[in-house]
Amino acid sequence: MATIITTSCINCGSCLPACPNQAIFEGDLLFEIDPLRCTECVGFHDAEACQAVCPVACCLPDKDRRETEPDLLARALRLHPDDVSLRDAAARDDYPSRFRVGR
Repeated sequence: MATIITTSCINCGSCLPACPNQAIFEGDLLFEIDPLRCTECVGFHDAEACQAVCPVACCLPDKDRRETEPDLLARALRLHPDDVSLRDAAARDDYPSRFRVGR
């Protein structure tokens, strides 16, 4: 599932530089996440980076948009076609993902 930013957002901007996909942008009232760019940081981090840096815990899973790890990894590979490290990690099936924590 993509991550969303709730109305608890205080517009601090901490999430912007944390996103490896440039999926976060400043909306009319608060920051928002483009679900077509959000990969839940699959391929980059063991948890969503925006959640890790958010001081008010407003970056939450969007329960209306459930996605699988393979779908999120495929999106990451499409968004970062020149990222050799990501491509190699995906080929080895050895990449960071919240789905793999504790496995």
